[in-house]
Amino acid sequence: MKSLAIKLCSLFFLSLCLGFFARHSGMNMHQSLSISIFSASILGTLFFWDFRLSFAFIGTSVLLMTKTIDLEHVIEFSSLEVILFLVGMMVIIGLLKDSGVFAWIVSLILRIPKLTGRKFALIIGVFSALLACTIDEVTSIIFMVVAVLEICDYFEVNPIPFVIISVLATNIGSSATVLGNPIGILIASKSGLSFEDFIVKAFPLAVLCLLVTVSMLLFWYRKPIRMLDEQMQRLGANEILIRLISVPPERSLKINLGIFIVMLVCISLHRRMEMAWALPANTVLLVVPLVASGLVMIWKHHKARKYIEKDVEWWTLLFFLLLFVQAGTLKYTGATVFIAKHMLAACSNSLDLLISAMLWISAIGSSVLDNVVLVAAFIPVVQGFRDLNINLQPLWWALLFGGCLGGNITLIGSTANIVAIGILEKEKRIKITFLNWFWVGLSVGLVTTLIVMMALIFLPFYR
Repeated sequence: MKSLAIKLCSLFFLSLCLGFFARHSGMNMHQSLSISIFSASILGTLFFWDFRLSFAFIGTSVLLMTKTIDLEHVIEFSSLEVILFLVGMMVIIGLLKDSGVFAWIVSLILRIPKLTGRKFALIIGVFSALLACTIDEVTSIIFMVVAVLEICDYFEVNPIPFVIISVLATNIGSSATVLGNPIGILIASKSGLSFEDFIVKAFPLAVLCLLVTVSMLLFWYRKPIRMLDEQMQRLGANEILIRLISVPPERSLKINLGIFIVMLVCISLHRRMEMAWALPANTVLLVVPLVASGLVMIWKHHKARKYIEKDVEWWTLLFFLLLFVQAGTLKYTGATVFIAKHMLAACSNSLDLLISAMLWISAIGSSVLDNVVLVAAFIPVVQGFRDLNINLQPLWWALLFGGCLGGNITLIGSTANIVAIGILEKEKRIKITFLNWFWVGLSVGLVTTLIVMMALIFLPFYR
């Protein structure tokens, strides 16, 4: 109770201090109140993770009662298009998970002949990244960690290094496409960037970061990899296939994969389809998962309620919705333009310094906060630079990569990290200490963020 009281007092004190600081910096009452409420929600997620939705509910109510925002703009800023996109994707992922598609994919990868420790580490790194950018980081890490634990258990080696390899690669891969991370679809919907833009600009940079990361990790964990090599020679690599989950029926597998592939093709071509049909930007991108999930619920009507009630993370989505409202309030009151002007002045009106600041602030912030929370806070700030005639595109990429790559630095840096640690503790009663993770995560996070900074500053391609 004493610890709880200290956290509550700290939360309210820090929020009030930020509000008073904003007021004395030149902001009006509504601007400073929006800063104070939004910071309370962010700090609430840091201090009281299990109660984050409660803070979002209360904070949004205070904004309405004080007339800092009205109901019409609450609906406008709630980003329902993003929420509905995520609902549709969660239903499709529920179908794939329920049918055993992921177990089948993992089994295919592990059937590679002459498996060695080094080859295994390389495979799980590359495959974790590819799976993350195709579906989402949370679903992909669940299946990858289960596969890693199964194999490490058979060969009687410490799974921690291989779990860390998988998670670090997953966070990098989640930045490569719109689908890999909720912040991808959030940035796409607010910036006007298309799926093709992500493929052309984000994907190559993510691949470069992945190659550098895998090289670093193969050296960093050379001793555990060598030990796995020895165990594979002693026990025989092909024996692991016996322990894998059985492949789903061929007909069901083809139908499920077909639905998913058609959906991916439509999403990848959404910009061209919108132009051909004279639709607003991102309309097809956001509608395709809804159409696909609607067809799935007709086909699997006996499981439709299960997909909606159990596979859709309503707790998280409601939190995102209200957080987007609070972030939108910053824009509505003009607080974000005020912050943007001061950031630009602090960077001496230099776009290069501004890109670097955005990238490193989002990377460091994402190492201690959920990256969706952080990105939701910065999106209105980035939009505020539009009124200052600043090229926004490199800032969007800085925000995306900072949010994803910064998650590698600490144990709590991303949802994938927390999920992987939870599985490891639940299944094997193994705990990863802060320092076990921190030094390798910090090294990877710093190097990959530096690579992105060099690309965004020196390559005209990203301007």
